[in-house]
Amino acid sequence: MSFRFQVALPLAVLSVLFAATIVSAQAKIDTVVDRASPLETVSTDFGLADGPAWDGYALMIPDVKDQKLFRYIPAKKEMSVFVPEAGRISASFFNHGRLFLSDNPNGQIAFLDGKTKVPVTTFDKIKQADEKPYRPNDLVVDQHGGMYVTFTPQNKVIYIDAEGKQSVAVDGIDTPNGITMSPDEKTLYVSSFIPKKIWAYQITKPGQTVNARQFASMDKGPERGADGMTIDRAGNIYCAGPKHIWIWRPGGALVDKIECPAKPINCAFGDSDMRTLYITGPGGLYRQRMKIPGRSSEPASLELQPVAENPKKLREGALSTKLDGVKSHLNVEFASYGNVATEINGKRKLLADIFEPAKSSGTSNPCLVVVHGGGWKQGDKTKFRALAIELARRGYVTMAIEYRLSSESAFPASAFDCLAAVRFLRANADQYAIDPDRIGAVGGSAGGHLVGLMASGGGNPKLQGDGGNQDHSARISAAIVMAGPMQMVTGSVADRSEKKDSNANVWLRGSLAEKPELYRLADAHVQIDESTCPILFMVGEHDNPERNELSREKLKSLGIATGLKTYKNGEHGCWNRNPWFDLMVEDMDQFFKEHLK
Repeated sequence: MSFRFQVALPLAVLSVLFAATIVSAQAKIDTVVDRASPLETVSTDFGLADGPAWDGYALMIPDVKDQKLFRYIPAKKEMSVFVPEAGRISASFFNHGRLFLSDNPNGQIAFLDGKTKVPVTTFDKIKQADEKPYRPNDLVVDQHGGMYVTFTPQNKVIYIDAEGKQSVAVDGIDTPNGITMSPDEKTLYVSSFIPKKIWAYQITKPGQTVNARQFASMDKGPERGADGMTIDRAGNIYCAGPKHIWIWRPGGALVDKIECPAKPINCAFGDSDMRTLYITGPGGLYRQRMKIPGRSSEPASLELQPVAENPKKLREGALSTKLDGVKSHLNVEFASYGNVATEINGKRKLLADIFEPAKSSGTSNPCLVVVHGGGWKQGDKTKFRALAIELARRGYVTMAIEYRLSSESAFPASAFDCLAAVRFLRANADQYAIDPDRIGAVGGSAGGHLVGLMASGGGNPKLQGDGGNQDHSARISAAIVMAGPMQMVTGSVADRSEKKDSNANVWLRGSLAEKPELYRLADAHVQIDESTCPILFMVGEHDNPERNELSREKLKSLGIATGLKTYKNGEHGCWNRNPWFDLMVEDMDQFFKEHLK
């Protein structure tokens, strides 16, 4: 960056500008690609692999040339033809429990019912007499069950709502191809194939966009073009180009490129931790490990039309996520991080799903922060969706949060996020009918540890971070820890920290011996004092009920209410399965009713 001054500026102003320039120049843009893991070839058994989608268990891959739909199960390293006569499917997208298909030659969007394509909508009605047939290219499905679909020859993006009503969301974009949305669903990104540009549109409400702007562009070489797209949970945008997958920060900075063995066509995140980027093209299917996971799909909470004749049955013990008896606010931004020096990267937004009792209008309800587990390294806010909904039905406003995982940010980032959620709730208590003096938290496994840390360290200045609403308290009034550790400087977590691949070592970027003060800051047990709120511990019978006995003794010695609930035949994670779920929710309700008065 250079400056040409036409007039003399005060020395103080010059100093500020110079300092800002130095800071900006030195701001490091770290890659999101896990370079420790090389790009792998999964399979070359495709005519032309196109837009893939992860369904929570397997990756679905359309072969647009050979007109098949493949399924790849990473846990088994198993590739198979799932639908042998699928037709020319140009893209797929999994959301709300359904695999949506862009059925290009038939001019329709369909979903997969078992192994049968069921049409959702066709596009004959919007075709003008002198226009080419409307054949869908790529698609993305939003939290409402509506979808944005690109139509390349028509230079349009069409929105189809959950009832099937069609409207033009974007008009006049040159050769629209790939498409994706920001995690908060406030920005629509569309790739313009021939000029190799990425456009961004502000979404004012489902299907309506304003403020079109060129977000990014690829090199000006002769090769075409900008193709399929995806996005990760931090809002980084990925687009297939002539030779690479291009990756931009939310603010527009190019952060990295992944060179591919053949021209990439599309890409999508998958695997159990959502940290693998799968890349498709004429050469087959490839994968690259990433540092930041992709977005998980919304659970099957909506009654989409048409109804599946053979809906996928819930696995044994699985929980319903139907939004009955609650009001939902999905993908609400509750914290953000960033500063002027790194603004080109865009702010890192943290999102939550908030659920209110359906009959809570005009009342002031107790509120619970719901924190998922996953070893501090995986999981997302949808994993405790059923728990958040059921507690909301019982009269609580619940807030299921995401937090920065260990591959993205080291501790104490995740603690910052949890406490930022509490401050957000107090700052927005009126909007969500919350009593700001009755806020509690519940979490499982690693989420249980974070909830324990919220209970004992909610007032620790070193755990606050700068996620927003700093003028509000982050303390909670009651907590439930489900099979999460309280101790970090002693006990099993400390013992395992010497292993480089242990969850704690990865999360804190070192062992206890290397970073004793950081482990102490992460230790919920040592921070227990007179200001700690009541904590109930829940655990399955086969999941080490003795865990956290020292913390219970310490709480009792201080006169703080505590206790242990053990569940017969329960193992780790039993809180998310029946028959334990109902029993545990009942016990949660009783505890919170007593301590969130």
